[in-house]
Amino acid sequence: MSDDGRKAFGPLLRRTGYSHVAKAAVQETTLCIKEMHAAIADQSFDVLRRIPLLSWPAQIVQAAHEAISAGVYAAIFHGSGALLDVAAILERQHPSPDKPPGRFASGLHSALNGAFGDHLAASNNRLAINMAIRVNGKVVPLDTDALRSAFPGAGRRLCVFVHGLGCDEHCWEWGDPSEAAATYASHIGCQVQTEWACTPLYLRYNSGLPIAENCAQLAVLLDNLLAVWPQPASELLIIGHSMGGLIALGACDQAMALGMSWPQSTRMVICLGSPHLGSPLERLGQLATVGLKLTTITRPLGNIAAKRSQGIKDLRRGPGAPRTLSKPHTIAFRFLGASLTEDVEHPISEFLGDGLVPLSSAIAHEITGDVQCARLGKLGHLRMLNDTRVHRQIREWLGVLGAPAEC
Repeated sequence: MSDDGRKAFGPLLRRTGYSHVAKAAVQETTLCIKEMHAAIADQSFDVLRRIPLLSWPAQIVQAAHEAISAGVYAAIFHGSGALLDVAAILERQHPSPDKPPGRFASGLHSALNGAFGDHLAASNNRLAINMAIRVNGKVVPLDTDALRSAFPGAGRRLCVFVHGLGCDEHCWEWGDPSEAAATYASHIGCQVQTEWACTPLYLRYNSGLPIAENCAQLAVLLDNLLAVWPQPASELLIIGHSMGGLIALGACDQAMALGMSWPQSTRMVICLGSPHLGSPLERLGQLATVGLKLTTITRPLGNIAAKRSQGIKDLRRGPGAPRTLSKPHTIAFRFLGASLTEDVEHPISEFLGDGLVPLSSAIAHEITGDVQCARLGKLGHLRMLNDTRVHRQIREWLGVLGAPAEC
């Protein structure tokens, strides 16, 4: 963001609500268009000023053009700001009901955090998501009574589902529950509960924050969770999709380095389509951003592109292939990668990957011990959330766990 932009609407980002975020976006876009307009006009008038007979008239026209355009952009900037300020007042006077927002509103909220979540958090905007376990969209406090109330059938084995970039816990319910195959998440949630005496818990977090920051938050959350879980001597499983797998692995690493106890209670970590070696799409986005900044005309667009969240930028190279953890452990690690091609052995399979993550990036690791990888063809990045083959693979991996340990 330019200095002028920060001065013009930076304070808006410190306010709360969707209307103020919309105001900041509209006014930033207005400044961007104004900057591009000025760059194009300057080049045109510069040519005219070099022609002897047109130099003086061109200067007069340019002055008039600048005065008119400045008035138009000022009207748009301040007019849109005034309208959205009114919307913000109405928003405060008509607070949302006590029930959580629906799936669409929740998804939009999470997508906003994926794109600009670090900016929302840094400006203390109430739209910034705080990492928490949720049930039916509501935050479950980490105390024994609240957990016992939210999970009346709480057992000694927990399975924490960690979503990917720009998503929330509803992504595990993707699909039509009325279909014969059932949705992957609700079905696997029931399966882990019935077949492996496991209580499913769904995490929501701000995926726009730096990955390392989310890893640290998850490490603390899991430590606190197991400390107050209604059943003692509990075991933990973690299933992460995309960025969620990276955060799960990073949380294990940080927890061990800090001497936390929950990794010793963790039986298995499953990563579905996680870009350990980075995502080519974000690398392409970075190249496009650099390219847009090369000319004065497109530089404003480059400045906007550069404001995508740090969480997205961290996917450029990824955290690297997971390494053996710093201390002895009994965690089983499972990695699943996918390709859009039916034949995962085909040379183009690696290039295409699942459309977002290459095969090698999803299954790369340097971990010794109990590690298994699987590859599936004709499968896209998001489709793996409700693919029956993924479900079967997870069932196979979890099948070796047996019943949870008794006290």
